[in-house]
Amino acid sequence: MKVYFIGFGPGDPELLTVKARKILERADLIIYPGSIIEEGALREFKGEKVNSHGMSLEEIVDLIERYVKSGKIVARVQSGDPSIFGALWEQVRELKKRGIDSEIVPGVSSVFSASASLGVELTSPETVGVAIVRPKGKTLREDHLDELAKLPLTLVILLGADKADYIAEKVGRVRGFEEPCAVVYKASRKDEKKFFCTLKELGARMREENIRGTAVIIIGKSLLGYEGRSHLYSGSLLRER
Repeated sequence: MKVYFIGFGPGDPELLTVKARKILERADLIIYPGSIIEEGALREFKGEKVNSHGMSLEEIVDLIERYVKSGKIVARVQSGDPSIFGALWEQVRELKKRGIDSEIVPGVSSVFSASASLGVELTSPETVGVAIVRPKGKTLREDHLDELAKLPLTLVILLGADKADYIAEKVGRVRGFEEPCAVVYKASRKDEKKFFCTLKELGARMREENIRGTAVIIIGKSLLGYEGRSHLYSGSLLRER
């Protein structure tokens, strides 16, 4: 017995994976977060649909257990990719206690949909890597943004649209307020908005565009591209083989 955790992607139905689509077509029950994914996005799938917005963990797990143990195929849909701020583990953990296994089907994260929409690479030959974080709030005591800002990382911030001024201040004090950044709101959807700016301009631009949620904030010089060439295309890798 198992339940399928489906990464639904950032919103564009064409970004749903083939595997996810096949499972959703077979599913008897589709549980989805209505505050993020509209039921209309699931209309092509025939299974019973339940909006989990406002439901407790126990209520969700009880529902899954009831259907799975009656032999039904259950798809628990989550936006983007379930492994990034999806509260995935607590659901998997409680289901395991009840003898129910899980299969996780990855989805396209809004992080990567946003960078694709902007036409940028999140790394460069000089960039150590990428940090995907969220600002502190009701469920996070400290975000360590100032410490992360000291490192040569591209910072990708989720769940921070309502804290743009705080983010800009905390990162700007370390990197300077001319540090480039970009915002993509509702990445891949028909009502997507996007813009480039500096940290100094971030808060004002967010208010100007009336962006309050469902936005990806990207900070770092990798947004500017680079002039050099990476080792990957230097030809040396081929000669070394």
